[in-house]
Amino acid sequence: MKNKMNKNIYRAGLIVTFVALNALVLFGLSSVLAWLNTGAERTGMLHTEVLSKDVYLPDIEWGSLENPGRPMEQQTLGEIQQDYLNAWYVKHVAYKTNNPYGIEDYYTDSSRVNLFKTIAFNKENDIHLEATTLNHHPKLEFYSADGQLVVITDDEVIEYQEIYKQDKKLLTHQDTSSYRVMMLLEDGFWRIRHMVKQSAKAQEDSVVANKIAEVKGKKIIVENSEFQIKGINYYPKDSPWDMFGENFSKDTIAKDFKIIRNAGLNSIRIFIQYEDFGKAEVLPQKLEKLRTVLDLAEENQLKVVVTLFDFYGDYSVLDWTLTHRHADEIVSAFKDHPAILAWDLKNEPDLDFESRGKDLVLQWLSHVADEIKKYDPNHLITIGWSSPEAAVNLQDKIDFVSFHFYKDLEKLASDFSNLEKEIPNKPLVMQEFGMSSYHGLWNPFGTDEEAQAGYHKKMQDFFKKADLAFMSWTLYDFEEVTSQVVGRLPWRKSRQRFFGFLDQNGEPKPAFKYITH
Repeated sequence: MKNKMNKNIYRAGLIVTFVALNALVLFGLSSVLAWLNTGAERTGMLHTEVLSKDVYLPDIEWGSLENPGRPMEQQTLGEIQQDYLNAWYVKHVAYKTNNPYGIEDYYTDSSRVNLFKTIAFNKENDIHLEATTLNHHPKLEFYSADGQLVVITDDEVIEYQEIYKQDKKLLTHQDTSSYRVMMLLEDGFWRIRHMVKQSAKAQEDSVVANKIAEVKGKKIIVENSEFQIKGINYYPKDSPWDMFGENFSKDTIAKDFKIIRNAGLNSIRIFIQYEDFGKAEVLPQKLEKLRTVLDLAEENQLKVVVTLFDFYGDYSVLDWTLTHRHADEIVSAFKDHPAILAWDLKNEPDLDFESRGKDLVLQWLSHVADEIKKYDPNHLITIGWSSPEAAVNLQDKIDFVSFHFYKDLEKLASDFSNLEKEIPNKPLVMQEFGMSSYHGLWNPFGTDEEAQAGYHKKMQDFFKKADLAFMSWTLYDFEEVTSQVVGRLPWRKSRQRFFGFLDQNGEPKPAFKYITH
């Protein structure tokens, strides 16, 4: 009986093993067949799977499509444009990694020779390049009758490039050039056959300025009158750092704007989070919520400083075209809105100097400033630096200088005096300042509401004496503060919750008396 049972177990084991082996063989064959079948598909042939509309979006605007060959079909034009931009992108990636991965998909045999030589030379000498193009203005010169050859000229191509040797930056270079490009249709790809660099051709500026705000000397001018910013950084009480999320409430914001206006303030600062708004492809529903906020501000005679790129911290050169498209979509949509006073390019970008590199952050800010001015010359530009010391950066790129101040009040007069000496000819705005009234378990020696009121009284006395514009932090105390803002440490989160002039029930704290002078 025992021998018979052992034989049955042995047979069952053989059957299970046989079934398992066959399943593995079938799975392997199906995987091979699937790979062979997808290999012929155009998108599967790409060596760089990351190529898509989500990774490289330089501004591109076609000129004339008239040519002596055949008429250009819209579908073909789209394929030419995509392959042309992909050719630029794979070249940028190849020069950054010193790996020719994907080059053969977008360059013909003869044109890729020099690319391979450059990559090999750079690799041998431990050199790599980080580069991107920011815009293209192609024009069709010729499209052959058989639909296999196209010639285009691409004017005013802005190219940015950083050159590294052994990971040490040697050179930063920006150039504006024009190219004459021949492309051939091979195996379903429009590949570059020739690309010849030419002298740049000037482009006509199609944007007509209808200035809503401007700067004259050290004064901000709105509607032909001097405008002295007396404002506050704003989040709704129940949705801090998520103003445009699921809890967005027009009625709540309208009520808060009336409180702000009745308190004697004339402006607010709000924040646009890069990912929340859809990154390179800005979400229409977010734009509509932003429009609602701006319309409510206009109804309440409040000017708005819109801070872009909140919680963004990459700055990678290959990411620039995506951030530019994000900025373009937002500023283009509101370039004529009368409530906007200024675009604030980034909140406290100097805090990223150490982790991302000061030069890279400044170069990114400089190019974003140029991009915004191109699409919206009607409003002002500023940058929300974290300190008076950092505010000396890029002063020539912005219209007024914004700085934050959370130091001891004893340092305010000297810091402000030094900043005035460094920047004597532009308006200065203390864009953030405040004191927490948290005095509890996690900060038993902290300041209370009376100390907070005394702090704001001293600040307003200083603003009046120095004729300094201001935007305080912030209207409300908050019940919750996201860890993304100050981290997870409870004493930091608790302190951050109590900077408001109104408590969590919406009642005025003693400091509310000194919300303005």
